[in-house]
Amino acid sequence: MLFIQKFKRFLGWRSAPKPHITLNDEYYGHLGPFRLPLILTVLVMLIGTMGYMAIDNFPLMDAIYQTGITFTTVGFGEIQPISDMGRIFTITLIIFGFIVFSIAIGIIAEVVKKGEFQKTAKERKMLYEIARLKHHFVVCYHNEFTIQVTKQLRANHIPFVVVDPRDDMDEIAKKHHYPYYVTAEPHTEKGILKSHLSSAKGVITLADNVADNIATIASARLYEREIHRGKKFLIIANAKSHEDDQKLLKLGADKVVTATKLMAQRINAMAARPDMENLLQEFLYKQDTPLDMEEAKVSKTSWLALKKIKTARFRDVANVTIIGIRQKDKKFLPMPKGDTIIMPESKLLLIGTSDGIRKAKKIIRKKEKPAELKFI
Repeated sequence: MLFIQKFKRFLGWRSAPKPHITLNDEYYGHLGPFRLPLILTVLVMLIGTMGYMAIDNFPLMDAIYQTGITFTTVGFGEIQPISDMGRIFTITLIIFGFIVFSIAIGIIAEVVKKGEFQKTAKERKMLYEIARLKHHFVVCYHNEFTIQVTKQLRANHIPFVVVDPRDDMDEIAKKHHYPYYVTAEPHTEKGILKSHLSSAKGVITLADNVADNIATIASARLYEREIHRGKKFLIIANAKSHEDDQKLLKLGADKVVTATKLMAQRINAMAARPDMENLLQEFLYKQDTPLDMEEAKVSKTSWLALKKIKTARFRDVANVTIIGIRQKDKKFLPMPKGDTIIMPESKLLLIGTSDGIRKAKKIIRKKEKPAELKFI
């Protein structure tokens, strides 16, 4: 066994991740009614084989073959002469075969009519697909906000799972193109485990009432502690008022979006600086654009910690510009000069191409000064 594991590791084989809830018990429970016809089939085959061997002295394989073609009524005939008693026995086998197949067809029709087996099989398959996701978002509750948010997530190729307790989630998912969904309350253990929150990047909870958002945030933070996750979940929530906004932030949400406040900010921006708003809409709010803006954290072990901005030379090596610094105490320094000291655990606001920003982040993560900067 150890040799096989080492051989698989050498070849780069990886076992597919399994969901926390596999629905195996429910899946095999639906197959329970098929046990009776299966047992009857085995018994009839056993009795038929023994009967042909006892009545007409058939060899074992001939007896099994004769029983099989007789029981299934395929009409191949007798493989060797059979006595009158053997023919009576054959007629009995044919009748029992018809009865067993009739029972089996009735059971299959009943299972298909109920639809529970197909539903469980479909959900089980989806749970295995969700388990393969990495750094996805768990989007809680279906509503108009969810429809718009998931459209943007799909456009940006960000994987997500929608979790909602509605019974008609299958039809909703088809209508709004949700690739993965779970029918459960998001704050329950079932909802957390089925959505495979342990491998998710974060949670987006968009409930119509603040109580559901509070329950989801609390459950996500408790689960985070339970699994000893090294990196915190990014939790984004919606709120209807400023009071709810502050409440959700205190309870553990990283970001809270108030629809009315956000709309007012966008309208004011459009009214005051319409050209700038169009520029941001074109370059920063879309995927695969020539311009991007991101924050990059400077860790304590980064070679850039306590160095001047001009030391980074991002403009030369990555065509990226630092347009702001957010200090550890949340103080923001806009358009810092080249002599500004980069403090540990601060965040640099970078603007440039997507490839350039990725290169700049890679440089920031290094513990020693990169070789390419020593010659600039």
